[in-house]
Amino acid sequence: MFARFGPRYRFYVTFTAMLGTMAMALTATMTNVAIPVIMGTFGVGQDKVHWISTGFIAAMTVSMLLNDWCVRAFGMKATYICAMSVFIFGGIMGGLSSTIDLVIFSRILQGLGAGVVQPLTMVLVLQVFPVEWRGRAMALMSVGIMVAPAVGPAFGGVLLDAFNWQYVFFMSTVIPVFGIGLATIFMPGGERLRQFPPFDWTGLVLVSLCIACSLTGLSSGQREGWGSPIISVLFSVGLVSGGAFIVWELMTESPLLQVRVFANRKFTASIIVGLVLSLGFYGSSYLVPLFVQTIQGYSPTRAGMLMIPGGILMILALPIAGRLADKVPGYQMTLFGLVVYACSSLLMMQASTDTSFWVFASWLMIGRIGQAAMMPTLMVTAVSTLKPEMLSQGAGALNFMRNLGGAVGINFIAVMLEQRTAFFSDAFAGLQTPDNNATQHLISQFGYLLSQLGWSFETMRSGILYLVGRSVYLQANMMAFKDLFLIVALFFFAAIIPALLMRDRQPKSKSRPALAARPG
Repeated sequence: MFARFGPRYRFYVTFTAMLGTMAMALTATMTNVAIPVIMGTFGVGQDKVHWISTGFIAAMTVSMLLNDWCVRAFGMKATYICAMSVFIFGGIMGGLSSTIDLVIFSRILQGLGAGVVQPLTMVLVLQVFPVEWRGRAMALMSVGIMVAPAVGPAFGGVLLDAFNWQYVFFMSTVIPVFGIGLATIFMPGGERLRQFPPFDWTGLVLVSLCIACSLTGLSSGQREGWGSPIISVLFSVGLVSGGAFIVWELMTESPLLQVRVFANRKFTASIIVGLVLSLGFYGSSYLVPLFVQTIQGYSPTRAGMLMIPGGILMILALPIAGRLADKVPGYQMTLFGLVVYACSSLLMMQASTDTSFWVFASWLMIGRIGQAAMMPTLMVTAVSTLKPEMLSQGAGALNFMRNLGGAVGINFIAVMLEQRTAFFSDAFAGLQTPDNNATQHLISQFGYLLSQLGWSFETMRSGILYLVGRSVYLQANMMAFKDLFLIVALFFFAAIIPALLMRDRQPKSKSRPALAARPG
């Protein structure tokens, strides 16, 4: 391919591969904006609707482990085209769905396709760029991925306001169609093996069982009761299958996930920080549009526009961060990013019904600077410590753990949001007594408002009680959001400990390529 297209081929094939990851990020952010509308359309709550995001990320997490086998069995081109075809089918199915269960299933299909493509993109970029360009290559890949979160929410909001939520799914299929067309030209095909390589079916069943049971137990615990038999069984099966998966992967000759790569100290530390970064990125992408639409009454378009300034700033900062990743010690860049992102989450604790658009946008922009500092650094630090023959398995493990953190993070945030809202609702409801002057003032204001609207005396009392209850719930919901922003900040501060483990134990060698080839 280099002989055919020249040195610029690395940029052609990188752009082609990035279209797959861009489609994944675009559909994720567009769908997050549509969640309040989908909740109203199908009459479901947080305990159900969050599976639109969680199911997508969970399926993507599992399918990432299939990338290495698929590439060896079919080649990069066939793997990419088939994965994008599954993604397109899921998008069309989602737009035609008539029930929330079909919508969730369509998102799972999209996750299966996106998961195979994401590590393929990373491995391909690392192969076509020289070692000394890895930081800039990772930044280039990250810029492509971040274009979607910058424009996705606003684009999704326009589609929701102008049409309906189905068009969010339909439009997610446009980019993969272009990706398939370019893949037929630029994607390396690779020679298919005469016989399929051995596949770890046992490992696939165990890891799927672990993720499915654990996430289902986490999402259903609030509704069923954390001590109920069904929740205990789900967590027990998830824990046992997870332990069995690790043991099996260490024993089998053709592991689905090369667990031995985690023996590398710097690689494991990068993985842990990546888990927290995914929790913050997916968590804020889920929380912020939900907050401004439910608490501040934003339209979907306005909620999407709120995410654009931070996305643009991140796109501008990533090339700088990529160059610094090749020169500055990785742990220093990571520590800077963790502290900045944590401060952004602490600032968002101040959000209320009267927080202005640009104040909220500035808080998000601070967080995106921290994210830009971490993304290329973590990827370069992780892969630079692996041997060349472990690169594909390492990329798969890195993306697997990072997206597992996103799936668990969204599930955890949805559960905590529901739980903290219920806690504050009970606490505030107990304060609404006849002796409470604030309550009496609120009742008198609602009574005057309803009388001006022409309500009769007999129906006014029920209307006042409804409005008071609604006000209490919204106040409780706002306090729950503030608690969640605090929890995200604490996770980032806690990640400082593994970030310190990313330091080199010995002084760096002057020969950077030799360092990249030596185990950590």
